[in-house]
Amino acid sequence: MRVTVNGEVGDWPVETLGELVAEFLVRSGSDPDATVATAWNRLFVGKRQRPALLLSEGDEVEILVPMQGG
Repeated sequence: MRVTVNGEVGDWPVETLGELVAEFLVRSGSDPDATVATAWNRLFVGKRQRPALLLSEGDEVEILVPMQGG
């Protein structure tokens, strides 16, 4: 499915926001159990709602992974 993630359009082999988050974490080399914040078409989506949220072509998703450092 073609969606925009963090400003970059790409093809993702997913159907739900939960699947997209998991795939994003794998592709980015992040901890698969990392706590993230998500927005779908500019609306906040909590962790419990992600598995049920079906994505559509052209959706825009933001996935924010906290980082440590200074």
